[in-house]
Amino acid sequence: MKKTGAELAVFALEKIGVQHTFGIPGVHNTELYDQLNNSTQITPIMVTHEGGGAFMADAVSRVSNHIGTLVVVPAAGLTHAASGIGEAYLDGIPMLVICGGIRNDLDYGYQLHEMDQHQFMKGLTKATFHVQSHEDVIPMLYEAYQTATSSEPGPVFVEIPVNIQLMSGTVSAMPDFQKNPPHISDTIQGDIEKAVALIRKAKRPTVFAGWGAMGARKQLHTLVDRLGAPVSTTLQGLSVFPSEHPLHTGMGFGPSGVPAAQNAFRDTDCLIAIGTRFSEIPTGSFGCEIPENLIHIDINPDVINANYPAAAGLVGDSGLVLDRLLAALGNDSGEVVRENSEVPAIIAQSKQDYLQEWLDHDSKQRVNPARFFADLKGELSPDAILAVDDGNHTFLTAELFPVGEKQKFICPSDFNCMGYAVPAAIGAKIAQPDRQVAAIVGDGAFTMTCMELLTATRNGLGVIIFVFNDGELSQISQAQAIPYNRKPCTILGGLDLSGVATATGSHFLKMSGQSTPADAMAEAASIAATGKPVVVDVEIDYSKKTAFTKGTVKTNFKRLPAGTKARFLGRSLFRHVLG
Repeated sequence: MKKTGAELAVFALEKIGVQHTFGIPGVHNTELYDQLNNSTQITPIMVTHEGGGAFMADAVSRVSNHIGTLVVVPAAGLTHAASGIGEAYLDGIPMLVICGGIRNDLDYGYQLHEMDQHQFMKGLTKATFHVQSHEDVIPMLYEAYQTATSSEPGPVFVEIPVNIQLMSGTVSAMPDFQKNPPHISDTIQGDIEKAVALIRKAKRPTVFAGWGAMGARKQLHTLVDRLGAPVSTTLQGLSVFPSEHPLHTGMGFGPSGVPAAQNAFRDTDCLIAIGTRFSEIPTGSFGCEIPENLIHIDINPDVINANYPAAAGLVGDSGLVLDRLLAALGNDSGEVVRENSEVPAIIAQSKQDYLQEWLDHDSKQRVNPARFFADLKGELSPDAILAVDDGNHTFLTAELFPVGEKQKFICPSDFNCMGYAVPAAIGAKIAQPDRQVAAIVGDGAFTMTCMELLTATRNGLGVIIFVFNDGELSQISQAQAIPYNRKPCTILGGLDLSGVATATGSHFLKMSGQSTPADAMAEAASIAATGKPVVVDVEIDYSKKTAFTKGTVKTNFKRLPAGTKARFLGRSLFRHVLG
């Protein structure tokens, strides 16, 4: 049979379940966009910038069962999208990046947009695919999807030359799609037995859960209840365990963890880590002390023993591994004597004390973060999605906003890319139109991608964007203030949030220290429910530092050589004394 490459591509995308694509059409993909427009299943979304489109695709994968998909032009479209692709790559988020390509049926070089896209994408994706014929289109897209979603997920890149998209070619068949089953190591039973032995002799077991445990929330809950073990999560994993559970401690557990986590994890003799790589942010710049009896569960074998040695490493899909582990544990009665009976009370008291410490902080004329998040918890719906950007507000949210059982928290993590939250909120709303979606973003990060609010307006998407506005790139400016007594290139100016709202067709609200946050939140929710995006200017108080910031600064300072410490301290003292 004869089909154009564009027809074949859309057929394959429909078979793997794609619902939306994100990008901007250009001369190398107009035929593909025309075929997408014919699809009754796939809706192509035009964005204002491919970088924003990549963050939208990332969010689709995080909040739904559909894979986020980009359709971009070669060269500039791909390089614009690179930040969002990189975020997905380091955060373990599946994504299909489909890109037009130069003609492969000409003998001429220096074609428009000609560059080695595969070399460029090599460090940002799990794999790249280059379609050479019509016969390649469907099987390559199927293989790309399997690669993106198997083992540790991540983005993949597929280049389809423009001539193949445009022209008809003969294909022998249009095969159906068969998804690979979840993975578990063939040799895992021996590792399960090691893990069970460690758990049975543990007096103070604890659990550390990352994003990789998202598909195993039910099993995680069962394990925690059976062991009576306190649970900490990574930043990215805040959604994997409900904040209302009495054994939930919050983010982190070492010197950079919240007090509840530090207190509950003290003297742990067995740590069960699920779906985390022990990367820099979750460990507070590697400041955590990991017990000798570490049970590490992850789908990627390279993660085991990478940063901390594991007494038992269990490789496989977290849900399947925990099913095996729970079956092997039985009811875990036996002769085991736990020393965790007092832990729920310690956690509850630590959380209350930490919240009160923040509420008692004098924010003067600005918005107290603890009051903001307490009101936000009351105003957001029980199944709301909260997208957070990179900056001081990230860790304020992580420490002060309790993520509920049905709520979803998404944020940039290991790639740590500013500009994520606004487009991610839009992508989340596209994927989950019936759920309330809000974003928290610093004023600096907001300026990077705020024009994507046009995409929200064009599509009638009522997202709420809370802009934490203090006039600085605060996370870095605060880091500059103590050692340097100056803030080069971190002071913002001239940002009129009401003007941005007007320009993008959004509603504007203001929240100051004299406001009751709940009032503005309720009004924003009411307006957003009509399909209109809302920008809320929050005059936030950043003067009090989070536990994460204080702990991580101390950890990094201790790690510096003595001479460097002396130089930093001397320069800081000199500049602060002499101004």
